Parts: sequence; structure tokens; C-alpha cells
Amino acid sequence: MNLTPRIQKAIIKAAVLHYFQKRKGDGSPYIIHPYSVTFILANYTDNEDVIISGLLHDVLEDVPNYSEIQFKKDFGNKIYKIVKEVSGEEEDATFGREEQKSTWRARKGKYLKRLKSASLEAMMVCAADKIHNITSLMEAYRKEGNEVEKKFNASLDRKLWFYGEVLEVLRERLDNEIVKELKQVYSKSINLIKPNESKKPKN
Repeated sequence: MNLTPRIQKAIIKAAVLHYFQKRKGDGSPYIIHPYSVTFILANYTDNEDVIISGLLHDVLEDVPNYSEIQFKKDFGNKIYKIVKEVSGEEEDATFGREEQKSTWRARKGKYLKRLKSASLEAMMVCAADKIHNITSLMEAYRKEGNEVEKKFNASLDRKLWFYGEVLEVLRERLDNEIVKELKQVYSKSINLIKPNESKKPKN
């Protein structure tokens, strides 16, 4: 992967837009996540649009003061469409924590439905995103155990269910080695968080 002017622009924009944000799992600077996603993507593609989308994949969902109009102006319609495909349903800011939990499954269901018809580029970004999210979840779980659930709007069981569903969609639709890495990371998370589940006989 070459550091093109467009990629450099996306690196800077991502750093600025996520500057004040922290990761839920460990409180680390949020920018670590899009940079890690992009590093993972670079192992499997040199497509500039995919790399840029990896850097910016959370800005439409998590940066309220950055409009879709401004995004299109800065990076064009193609990057916008890829990022839009991998953006989750926005949480209602007027909802309390319990209400957010109650709507979590419905929002993830919509994401999965959209993923089943997503573009190749969007599926690549999705895979890298989930690889890093699962890896981060395991790191947090090793430090805090089940207490880590208190930081999220979903239980560990629900999160693992969602990651498993994403994996199944990508295994059917995405012909890229990145899916193997996602499968490996997901299997490790099951073995760590739900070890008894991984030992059940398979039909």
C-alpha cells in the first residue's frame, strides 16, 4: 500500500474527527480503532478506496458534527457509499442506557440485512472492523472478565451472536483471505469467553 495524497487526507481527517473520542472497552483513544482496521485491510488489499473507507468507516455513525454532505464534498460519493454500507443504525441520543440495550438487537438485525447485499469494498471493511473489535473485546475480557459488559449496550452473549452472524454472511459472500482471519479471531473469542460452548458436539 502506497501513502497516496487521498489516503494521507483521510488519515488526517480521521484523527481530527475522532480526536476527543475514547473506546468503550478500555478508554483508549478512538483513533486506534480506524488505524488498526486500515492496517488489517492493508494485509489483504491495495484498493485505495477500501483503505480510505477503513480510515473513515465510523465517522458517519459516531461523529455527529460531520455531515453526509461534507463527507461527500471531502471524499466523493464512492467512499461515502462504502462507509454508509458499514455504518450501523444510530443510537437515539434521547434514550437512556436501558432503552439503548432494548433496541440493540433490532439495530444489529438491520445491519446484518444490509450486509447481505453490501458491496465487496464494504464487506472488506466490515471484516477488518470486526476483527479488531473482537480482538479488543478479548483484551478487555482478559483484564476485567464479565465486568466488561457494563461498558456496552449488549451482553457478551449478544455481541458474540452478532459477530457470528456477520462471519456467516461474509463466509457466503466474500472470497478473500480476510474471512479466514475473522473466523480464527471469532473462534478464539468463543474459546475464551464461552469455553463450554466451544466444547459442545457439533451436529
